[in-house]
Amino acid sequence: MTSDTVAAIAALLTRAESAHAAYEATELNGVYDEAWPAWYADYAVRSGIGDVLGRSVTPDWLATILASAFDAFQTAEPRPGASWATFVALRIDAES
Repeated sequence: MTSDTVAAIAALLTRAESAHAAYEATELNGVYDEAWPAWYADYAVRSGIGDVLGRSVTPDWLATILASAFDAFQTAEPRPGASWATFVALRIDAES
């Protein structure tokens, strides 16, 4: 894939982050959503991540990648220089 693909995935994840924050605030009354990877995955699939990747993507597959990539981001030493969205986008791209 190209850096344009990674940038498009990262932008989609950033939009998902904003939409999810609104969801947590309104629908969950400010409670942290433990199932956030599934929510993000559903959002990303509905928002066309499959088109960005050039293949069909299921929410289950993507939720698994999101959870493991975000865990890797949080525990990486040294801390990644990239944003979480870019770090995770690189992982999604590599897994595709």
